[in-house]
This record gives sequence, C-alpha cells and structure tokens, in this order.
Amino acid sequence: MKSKSTVRDMTDGSISRHLIAFSIPLLAGNVFQMLYNTVDSIVVGNFVGKEALAAISSTTMIVNIMIFFFSGFSIGGGVVISRYFGAKQMDDLHKTVETTIAVTILFGIFFTFAGFILVPVMLRLMLTPDDVFPQAELYLKIYFSGALGLLIYNMGSGILRAVGDTRRPLYFLIFTSLLNTVLDLVFVIVFKAGIAGAALATILSQFLSAFLVLWLLTKTEDIYKLTWHDLRVDLPILKMIFEIGLPAGLQAMITSVSNTFVQAYINGFGSGCMAGWGAYNKLDSFIFLPINSLSQAATTFVSQNIGAGKKDRANEGAVRAIQLSLIVTAAIATILVVTAPAATSLFTKDAEVIRYGALFIRMNTYFLMFNAVNHVLAGALRGRGQSKIPMYCMLACFVIIRQIYLFIGSRVAYTPYVVGFGYPVGWMTCCAAELILYARLLRKETRYVAPQGNKKTSI
Repeated sequence: MKSKSTVRDMTDGSISRHLIAFSIPLLAGNVFQMLYNTVDSIVVGNFVGKEALAAISSTTMIVNIMIFFFSGFSIGGGVVISRYFGAKQMDDLHKTVETTIAVTILFGIFFTFAGFILVPVMLRLMLTPDDVFPQAELYLKIYFSGALGLLIYNMGSGILRAVGDTRRPLYFLIFTSLLNTVLDLVFVIVFKAGIAGAALATILSQFLSAFLVLWLLTKTEDIYKLTWHDLRVDLPILKMIFEIGLPAGLQAMITSVSNTFVQAYINGFGSGCMAGWGAYNKLDSFIFLPINSLSQAATTFVSQNIGAGKKDRANEGAVRAIQLSLIVTAAIATILVVTAPAATSLFTKDAEVIRYGALFIRMNTYFLMFNAVNHVLAGALRGRGQSKIPMYCMLACFVIIRQIYLFIGSRVAYTPYVVGFGYPVGWMTCCAAELILYARLLRKETRYVAPQGNKKTSI
C-alpha cells in the first residue's frame, strides 16, 4: 500500500468519519457529473427554445437505461474489489481490475451500436410529440456515440472508490465539467449548433475524463494499477461481479424503462408540461446526489468490513449512512421547496414551464426522504452481496405498483398532479418493503451465525 492519501481502509476507526470523508468528494463528483446534462438543458432552454429543452428532457430516461444498467456492473466490480481489498487478497484484486476494464470496453461498443438502432423506437414508445422528436433523436444519437467514454470513466472511478480514493477522479471531473460548460456555450451560442452542439460538447468532455482516469490507473504504482498486457476477462471473477451487479443493473434499467412510461403520461400534457417535468427531474436529481453518494459509501464500507469479517461494524455503518442521508435530504428539500419557481427559472423564462416545474417540486420533494432510505439500504445490502433483495423490492414498487397506480389514477383523474405523484407512490411502498426484508435478514443471521466471534468470510 503506497500511500494513505490514495486508499481508505474502512475496517477500523470512526464509522461516521469514514462515511462523511468518503461521501463528500463523491458528492462533489456526482454534482459535476450531473452538470454535464444539466448545463445542456440550461443552455439549450435559454438559447434555443422550450421545444429543444423538452427534447433533452425526454431523452433523460433513455440515457438512464444505459447508465443504470452499466452501474450494476460497476457496483458488482466495486464490491468484489472492496472485498479483496478488505481481505488483503491483492492478486485477486489486480485480476478484478483488468476484468472490469476489459468488459467495460465491450459494453461501450455494444451500447453505441444499440443506441443508434433503438433510439427512434424508444422515442415512439414514449409518445414523443412531433415538434420534439427530431431534436430528441439527434441529441440521443450523438450522445450514444460517446458511450464508451462515459462508461470507462464511471468504471475507472468506481475502481478508485472501491479502495477509498474519491479525490482524484473528482479533480478530473471538475475539469471536464467546466470544459463541457465552455464547449456548450461555444457550440450553441457562437456556432449556432443548437441541440447537436450541446450533445457534442458532452461527449467530447466525457472522452477526456475517460482518458484521464485510464492514465491514472495505468501510471499509478498502487495496488489497483491497470496493466494493459494483463487485460483479459477472468471468468470466475466476472461471474462474481455479475452475481452481485446484474440484479442491481437490471433493477435500475427496468426501473428506468418504467420511468419512460411516466414520461409518456407527462408527454400527453404538451411541451410546456414536458419541459417543466424535465426541469423538476434535473433538480430532483441534484437532491438525489447526496443520497447516491451515501449509498455508494455504504456499499464500500459494508463490503470492506464484510471482507474483513466485521459484520457488526458493517451493520452499524448501514444505520449511520441512513441517518446521514435523511438529515441531508430534509435540509436540501426544504431549500428547494422554498425556492421552487426561482430554481425552475434557471432552465427557462417561459411562465408555463416555471409553473409546472414548481408544482412538481413542491408536490414530490419531501417524499425523497423515503427514497433516501431505499437507496442507502440497497447500497448496504449490495455491499453484503445481497443484490436480489433491493432488486425485487424496487422492481415491484417502482415498476409494478407505480404502473398500476398510473393506469388507475390517470383514468380517475388525468391531471399533472395525479401523474406526478407516481414517483412518491413507488418510493413509499419500496421503503416499507425493504425495511421489513432487511430486518428479517438480520434476524436470520443472528439466529444462525455461531457465537464465537467474527472471522474472515470468503469472497
């Protein structure tokens, strides 16, 4: 282990300090990564028009299908790396790094071609209006051409997070996010490239971030060094990664597909409501960032401690992470509810769009506290290798229950209020289900684990 500054061993020391110190750089990184698409929306909404803003808004769910599916693989790779790191099995850790990068390259190529083929089909399924469709299709095709850069950065930074290093990927992301902002302004305002310019700015910045993280992994002499001549797929390790990550990826992808049906209901209210819903979703995503950061912190913390045989410490870390996420979510939600019209006006000056955006913010934002519990607890479960529990809960609640609610609710009263409340319905039911199943898991472990104390668990 070369330096304390590049890795973080969470198996000893203050639990809260580890979670906060891990989460803050990760939160900052997530903020800047979110800025990629948000800056696109702000620039396009203010300098191109509400139809272009609606086009970008309608593409978010489709882009998320790719990102969320791959995030499952990234989570699985991170958990395995964290386990090997906690267990001090460095040869296996090295094999996992090479395997994850090799498979990421294959995924990037696949998503590029699949995106080009499926984009028109997905937009039609979402009932995208004719005045929005051409720009949405153009934006997505350009975006998917940069899929490889996005995935490589996310996997590379995931490797670093698995050993506790969140700072250096953050520095790269800050630089490329600022570059994306500059390129957005140049392509859209100076070159008048419209929505295509915004998409091009994003993929160029993503490729640069991928190059920087690969350079870091290749040049380091630390335990996670990427050695290109060792780049190959280790099938037993890949099997472990998919056993942990595939349920998470499928859950996230199918949930995102379900969200496209929510978008289809919203699309029925016209481009003004679509743009307002899109602005709300961008702001909602920023509130979700600390939740996501603490979820990833819980995954790494729990995984390292399970690898070191410290289950009680792992469980305590999960509880602390949930408590922190609730406090932060409540504080941010309060600020956003108070400033809802002003926050929405960042994206557009259109009065109709601002009215809808403020409506959705004030109606749904506090319910994100239920989602905070969902995702942090899901992160802790994945760190324990229990990816199927959150997958079943989220698929049942975010997909089935939400769609049943929308189907019935839209026939009783087809209004933006009814449709927009579809998100909280899924969050609340999932929170109840996950808490019940997690409590049952802990009771089962207490009943069957031998009382002679902790010992190192198998990977």
